[in-house]
Amino acid sequence: MAITDHILASYQYELPPERIAQNPVTPRDQSRLLVVDSPTHHAHQHFHQLPDWLKPGDLLVLNNTRVLPARLYGRKSTGAPVEILLLREVRKNCWLALVKPGKRFKMGTEVCFTPKEEGSDDASLWGRVIERDFTTGGRILEFTLPPGKTMEQMLDAVGYIPFPPYVTETTADPEQYQTVYAKETGSAASPTAGLHFTPELLAQLTALGVDQTSLTLHVGVGTFRPVETDDIREHKMHAEWATISAETVAKIKETRSRGGRVIAVGTTSVRALEGAAQQQKVGKKKLLTEPFEGFLDTFIYPGHEWKIIDGMITNFHLPKSSLLMMVSALVGRERLLSLYQEALAEEYRFYSFGDAMLILPDAMI
Repeated sequence: MAITDHILASYQYELPPERIAQNPVTPRDQSRLLVVDSPTHHAHQHFHQLPDWLKPGDLLVLNNTRVLPARLYGRKSTGAPVEILLLREVRKNCWLALVKPGKRFKMGTEVCFTPKEEGSDDASLWGRVIERDFTTGGRILEFTLPPGKTMEQMLDAVGYIPFPPYVTETTADPEQYQTVYAKETGSAASPTAGLHFTPELLAQLTALGVDQTSLTLHVGVGTFRPVETDDIREHKMHAEWATISAETVAKIKETRSRGGRVIAVGTTSVRALEGAAQQQKVGKKKLLTEPFEGFLDTFIYPGHEWKIIDGMITNFHLPKSSLLMMVSALVGRERLLSLYQEALAEEYRFYSFGDAMLILPDAMI
């Protein structure tokens, strides 16, 4: 591991704006797939060819989180427009949110969010700022619900699926920003490595003997906040809620017992598995000792000692991001940036609606 692996500037690369995917590929599994299968070899494929690279007995670990309609547009009592992005519920009907413009969200500020459908009979949702959150720069809002309504119902009425800020000219349907196996609502962003799967591809993998299991990590600010410290080791991740069931723990054990490989789908699945393993002080057997439920703030960068995963599926990530650093910990920073340059030359599509990369065990450093 080089000294430069801990320097933020070492994770910069130039990305032409036209390489940022604005819309997903249809069907989902027609996206491209860069397969990294050894320290020196890689192959240009398409995602529907994934069964050619996995083996019977392997285990795919999927993040089954579902994206909230977490972006809300409202007005103060003065009529001033405001916008918030809900991150997570901190207690009953009280939510941590990123807000803009921040100057308009003083303590006690009340905001009204009206239904997005014109002529709707739904009532409005009211929120009041009750705290500042200094770790995120956000606010905690307490919401007042109309009689008989749940927060989930109100978010469906007034909220929007929060496409990433670099997706500026999309015609995508909100469901295209959800994985086909999304189940547990709670994310502020999609676990985008999973967007490439179709039900047909998952069934094909099952028929091949590739097992599947799920965990939940609700994507929050920890995933998409940039690293800003010159020495990346000083970066602090914001905690995100994760749940790993007894069934998933058992499936990892079964996979190990039959010599299979644990392949995480997405950086969020990696962070959940490796974070839980750190807390449980997992040993050489690479097994989780028990189910997990709680907050994780695991930051993975070069030098990380891998505990659970044997490979991963991931998208192409932003310069200087914690996600880029995580993938660098798998294959090495210099090699990853070299692969990115080749992907650019081959006209791969980047970021959330872009193409994918499969990193197999023999490629891991």
